[in-house]
Amino acid sequence: MSSFQQDGSKMNATPQATQKATQQTVTSVHRWTDKLLTFTTTKPDGYSFTAGQYARMGLPDESGMIWRAYSMTSAPSDAELEFYGIIVEGGLFTTQLDGIKPGDPIWIERQPYGFMTVDRFTDGNDLWMLSTGTGIGPFISILRDPYVWGRFHNLVLVHCVRHADELAYRDELTALAQNPPGNLSNAGRLQVIRSVTRDEPADSKTLSGRITTLLQNGELEQRAGLPLSVEGSRIMLCGNPEMIEETRRLLHERGMRPVRRAIPGQFVTENYW
Repeated sequence: MSSFQQDGSKMNATPQATQKATQQTVTSVHRWTDKLLTFTTTKPDGYSFTAGQYARMGLPDESGMIWRAYSMTSAPSDAELEFYGIIVEGGLFTTQLDGIKPGDPIWIERQPYGFMTVDRFTDGNDLWMLSTGTGIGPFISILRDPYVWGRFHNLVLVHCVRHADELAYRDELTALAQNPPGNLSNAGRLQVIRSVTRDEPADSKTLSGRITTLLQNGELEQRAGLPLSVEGSRIMLCGNPEMIEETRRLLHERGMRPVRRAIPGQFVTENYW
């Protein structure tokens, strides 16, 4: 599994950057909070990716090019690329990202990366997507793609954040649950479970506590009305490395194993930090 860098790495803008990447244009910026933003870019000619993958992108500063990995939140069929990120105070990449506006240039590598994709599962009825913070990004892409809706009977997205205003994409997720993409007659059922760790829940639909706590005390399964089982559940984890590690341990205790090359399993993970 890939482990995203904290806030970028540096390399010279040329010639390596121009060999591996293509210059694109920022087309829109949406601010969810002062630290969270969604931005879209033009899409490189011939660019193809699988929902759940990520791109490496570059922004120039005074000493070269700063690179950072971001999951696409757009569907593979979309005409533009969309990304969701957080501004890290003093971060190499996000200091530059914080100032972007439509019309600005941005470099995107021609090759997408990552293996946290639904097609890694060979069976299962229920897909659980467990995310913290901006780790929800790849799951937005997955849920915008009709493929997953015909692949599983039940889709459960869990989004855990510190503060309620960090629960991004709420309206779209509500709309997707009511009207899945692709007009499928056999579309799976989506449930979105939200949790906050530092605020009091604003309503009875929002849980309080970390994913690992909610997994241990049974609240996740109770809220979803579905058991987590070796036979039926397939699980994707994306977010804080500590959450990933502890959840892996809890899943191992339930007899679940990670998907390996040519070896079926019950879960896949990606650190997003």
